[in-house]
Amino acid sequence: MTPDERERLRARLGERLTELDAELRAAKASARTVELDQSRQGRLSRMDALQAQAMNQAALQRLLNQQTAIRRALARIDQADFGRCVDCDQAIAAARLLAQPGATHCINCAE
Repeated sequence: MTPDERERLRARLGERLTELDAELRAAKASARTVELDQSRQGRLSRMDALQAQAMNQAALQRLLNQQTAIRRALARIDQADFGRCVDCDQAIAAARLLAQPGATHCINCAE
């Protein structure tokens, strides 16, 4: 990976981290505990609310996992082996690293 590619990747990952921060704030608000007035809500409404909460919590966890992967990639980006496949030592495509910042295998070895 050339120094220019590394800097472009660093910038794009930084941008994605900023985007994730905003998404995480929204997801945290959506994943809060559901409080329903039991006397006013039917059983199906409660089940719908709980299902929506579970889906929001899963989305929140996915965002947190993405954030962690990006932070780890940014911490490793200056290491000599960053962007190299651990199996075949070929370069991992920049597009793959953007999509999966934690990727340690090229697309061929990942399959």
